[in-house]
Amino acid sequence: MPKTAGGPKKLARFTCILMMKTSGLGALAILTVTTLAACRTRTAPIVVASPPPSSVRAPGPAAAVAELNPTQGSSVRGKVSFVKIANGIRVVADVTGLTPGNHGFHIHEKGDCSAPDGNSAGGHFNPYAMPHAAMNADQRHVGDFGNIMADRAGNAHADFIDVRISFDGLASILGRGVIVHANPDDLVTQPAGNAGPRVACGVIQPVNQ
Repeated sequence: MPKTAGGPKKLARFTCILMMKTSGLGALAILTVTTLAACRTRTAPIVVASPPPSSVRAPGPAAAVAELNPTQGSSVRGKVSFVKIANGIRVVADVTGLTPGNHGFHIHEKGDCSAPDGNSAGGHFNPYAMPHAAMNADQRHVGDFGNIMADRAGNAHADFIDVRISFDGLASILGRGVIVHANPDDLVTQPAGNAGPRVACGVIQPVNQ
């Protein structure tokens, strides 16, 4: 057989043409099979990318913070930190400019402190439609933190672990508001414990680590 430049693909084409010239009509069936098997153009397989498995997706934040700023006529300021730990989320709050005594301390449904009185933050964060109650009650708003107590100098500090709040899912506090009230939360009156005006407001933001 004569040599053909161009490798196996051109050799196969030459073989098919040679069979057509020398074999006549009797080779039609063989030529058809040979053409399908040896002379067709091969195409590369199509590869479809799959989404990454959940085990390699980016994890949620491990911490968040809210900077508290005074509402109109108030001088209350502070900072509230949220850190994910094994058994819940640790909440650490430091607030200044308060009158001595207890003050209602809650997470509210909206991260919006634009209104002068802080009412743009909406009501208590309550995704499960529970009654207002103390923080340790079986049924309570997710945002119910009870009270924060200020000393004679008007400074308040709180440090506790809460298992109701989260950084993801329905109970996620990210983007919500933190409110400190002028009066104590009585833990009973619906829907907000009769805690009075809002004296400080902040928005919970994830911390980039």
